[in-house]
Amino acid sequence: MKILSIQSAVAYGHVGNSAAVFPLQRIGVEVIPVYTVNFSNHTGYGAWRGPLIAAEDVRDVLTGVEERGVFPQVDVVLSGYQGGVGIGDVIVDAVRRVKAANPSALYACDPVMGNARSGCFVAPEIPDLLRERVVPVADIITPNQFELGYLTGTEPSTLESTLASADRARAMGPSTVLVTSVERPDREEGTIEMLVVDDAGAWIVRTPMLPFKANGSGDVTAALFTAHYRRTGDAADALARTASSVFDLIETTYRSGERELQLVEAQESYAHPRLQFTVERLR
Repeated sequence: MKILSIQSAVAYGHVGNSAAVFPLQRIGVEVIPVYTVNFSNHTGYGAWRGPLIAAEDVRDVLTGVEERGVFPQVDVVLSGYQGGVGIGDVIVDAVRRVKAANPSALYACDPVMGNARSGCFVAPEIPDLLRERVVPVADIITPNQFELGYLTGTEPSTLESTLASADRARAMGPSTVLVTSVERPDREEGTIEMLVVDDAGAWIVRTPMLPFKANGSGDVTAALFTAHYRRTGDAADALARTASSVFDLIETTYRSGERELQLVEAQESYAHPRLQFTVERLR
């Protein structure tokens, strides 16, 4: 499998491609990383250095990859945080060109906009870009519960309303919606859930919720789920493997006392997930 991953990169720590590439490689995926920024560290530190890569420069890199004859071999285009409208247009164009070369290729979009605690933290034009031009051409989207509501103009909170919002998102274009960080009022205390909906049904998985903010864990989640799902077409299996791997990664990081994801130390959890959490079919 080959994944063309168009995301940010940092020298120190693990977010964007710097979070997604190694776990994908560890499960046997060939990754073609294209950077949209090249920062010293993620912006959560409040200070960083390095360039935001111009949209036309990103397009040039993609064109160079295309000129090597690689696009017919690309199984998935994966994108994450989109810093501006220009990058969004470049990604959508790359998806079009990849699918022209390989009609079976999928586009997986992580529509990064914010979270329930911080609110929307992207530029004001990004939600409209995602709603109107990016999500409609995606096959898979991986929003958190907050982003799902922002995309669909709904307020998902209960299981029923979250499923309804996922169905509304699917009506926008994507056939598969993975909802991360589901926090419904009636869930078991100290837990957090993920659910996935596709043409075959809907499934949910519950894991312990650790008191730890793990920058980059969403990027790992989107990457692993996309790869597992592309490989098997089985949403429940992809959900089980992703939940197992990501929980073990976050737990390893939490126990280390470090701020940055312990991506290398937790590598066995990607290659050989324990499958310790039960996936429940909802419909």
